[in-house]
Amino acid sequence: MPKTLIDLLAILDLEEIEINLFRGNSPNASSHRVFGGQVIGQAMVAACRTVEGRPLHSLHGYFTQPGNPQVPIIYQVDRLRDGKSYSTRRVTAIQCGNTIFSTMLSFHADEESALDHQDKMTEVVPPEKLTAEELSKHPMFPEMPEIIHRYYESDRPIELRPVEIARYAGEKIDDGRIHIWIKSAAKLPDDPALHMCALAYASDLSLLDVVMARYGGTLFDGRMISASLDHAMWFHRPFRADEWLLYANDSPSAQRGRGLARGLIFKSDGTLVASVAQEGLVRERR
Repeated sequence: MPKTLIDLLAILDLEEIEINLFRGNSPNASSHRVFGGQVIGQAMVAACRTVEGRPLHSLHGYFTQPGNPQVPIIYQVDRLRDGKSYSTRRVTAIQCGNTIFSTMLSFHADEESALDHQDKMTEVVPPEKLTAEELSKHPMFPEMPEIIHRYYESDRPIELRPVEIARYAGEKIDDGRIHIWIKSAAKLPDDPALHMCALAYASDLSLLDVVMARYGGTLFDGRMISASLDHAMWFHRPFRADEWLLYANDSPSAQRGRGLARGLIFKSDGTLVASVAQEGLVRERR
C-alpha cells in the first residue's frame, strides 16, 4: 500500500474515546506547529461521525492558538440541532485544556431546486503538462524555493501542481489571481464524506500565499510571517478528492497585517464543487 495513502487516511482516522469525543494525532511531530488543514479535516471527520444521511455543506471556524504536533488533539462535538432538513454541529479542538480551533458545521439533506448556476472555470494549463519533468525545464527552475520542489515529492499526501510557476521566482501577478491543481496522492475509498474531509485538508495548502501574488513574492521566502486566523468552506456538488481539482485563488484585500484569501475549486470538466475563504495574519518579519 502506498505510503501516501496510509498517511492521509491515518490523519483523518480519529479514535472515538467517548460519545461525541474523538482523538486525533499529527503525522509530523518535528514540525513547529500543527498544519491548519489537518485540524479542519479532523474536526470535519468528528462532526460527520455524529450525522447520518445528510452531507456536510458548510463550515466556519477560527484558529485560536497554534497546535502542538507532539500532543494529541481532542475533538469535542456538540449536537446543536437536528431539524427536518438541516443538522448543526459545533466542534472544539482541545490540547492540554486549551481550545486551539473551534468550528460550526451544517449538514443538509439533498433536495431538488429550480435554481442551479455557477461561475465558470478559467482555462489554464492542464495538470498533465505541469509534471516535475516539465517543471525542471522551466528557465526559472533554479531560482524557485525548496518548498516548490517539495510539491513534487512522492511521499506527500496531497499532490500540488501550481500553474503560475514564475511567481515563485519573483514574477508579479497584476490581478492577484493564481491557480493550482490539487488531488490526494493516492486513491481514496468511495466515501463522499471522506472526500470532503480530504479536500478540506488540502484547501489550507498554499491558500494564504495568494496574498503575495501582486508583490512578486511568496510566504515561503523568509521575509514574511503568516498564520491562518479563520477558515470557511462551502460544498456545492459531488466530487472525488483523488481526481485533479483546480483551486482558483485570489486576494481582494490586504491591510493592517491581515490578508483575505478566497478560492473556488473546480473539477477538471469545469464543475464548481466548493468555495473557500480565509483571513490570515500576514506581516513583514522584523
